[in-house]
Amino acid sequence: MTDIQDVDANLEDWNTLRTSAAFGGLLVGNGASRAVWDDFGYDSLFENARTVEEKPLSPSELSVFDAMQTRSFEQVLSALKTTSRVNKALAVSSAAPRNRYYAIKEALINTVHAVHIPWRLVEPSTLSTIGQELGTYRTVFTTNYDLLSYWAIEQQPEAITDLFQGTEPAFDLSATHTDKTRLLYLHGGLHLVRNQDGTARKLMSTEGTLLGNFAINNTIRTLDDVPLFVNEGPTQDKLKTIRSSDYLSFCYDQLLSHGDGLCIFGHALGEQDNHIVHALRQAKPKVVAISIYPRSKAFIQHQKRYYAKVFEDTGCQLRFFDSKTHALGNPKLAVPVED
Repeated sequence: MTDIQDVDANLEDWNTLRTSAAFGGLLVGNGASRAVWDDFGYDSLFENARTVEEKPLSPSELSVFDAMQTRSFEQVLSALKTTSRVNKALAVSSAAPRNRYYAIKEALINTVHAVHIPWRLVEPSTLSTIGQELGTYRTVFTTNYDLLSYWAIEQQPEAITDLFQGTEPAFDLSATHTDKTRLLYLHGGLHLVRNQDGTARKLMSTEGTLLGNFAINNTIRTLDDVPLFVNEGPTQDKLKTIRSSDYLSFCYDQLLSHGDGLCIFGHALGEQDNHIVHALRQAKPKVVAISIYPRSKAFIQHQKRYYAKVFEDTGCQLRFFDSKTHALGNPKLAVPVED
């Protein structure tokens, strides 16, 4: 275990480090997305939705979030969808919850479009680099809900699977065994939706059309699919959403039991992700390699102390490497953000 008080500013080279230990798992955080597109560095999707140029959240929509004491779009949209259906069954007007449902969903759509890298700017070589790196692990866990991983594995279906199968790809808990790399979305994704019965389904699309059509509101104004992703809020809210989904629960349980070597790339393991920290502390991977961006000597030392505290008393061997030496942190992946 790294001594909390005595840390240096040295970082290993990932390519050397990975030859000295077995890493069966990779945990990917927001830093991997930011390495490609810096606009993924937003602090809060909810706050962005309050100020987005095109149809931001209104006071009446914000009141729904306040009433439910959450900032989770998935929870609010699910509740409004259920309320509208119940009202209709009881012959009570369902117009108010239905209208709020569509307004909140539209604000979410506009916000996602405002921060997400456009498909036309994504280089095929970037997706190839990401896909090749993901394919070197037995299991890849990600808390990112953007489409970079989705686009990357679409190019390598023979090597990587997200466990969604069929012509209308759905998750089946009884069909999770595979010899391929498993990509598990711990917080869901923009390409995943919750069915009426709570099961998960993957939206299919070609190239960039999925982003362009992300959760477009049905012009007939019928209640459609709720996007399945955990956007933000207290860890209790995130766990509530996770445990309400068979797919998200499966992914989280896999992290809870991951005792093999684990590489953590671009993940802050902050207070908002205490449920991830809890899972890692319970799993106790034999060795944990953690990426650090080398901003300065003081920053590196601070990060080392922080992660050492996170894994304190777990018995995990911690090793730290320069994020720029990892394929997912290669500076060549960066795409300039348009004005």
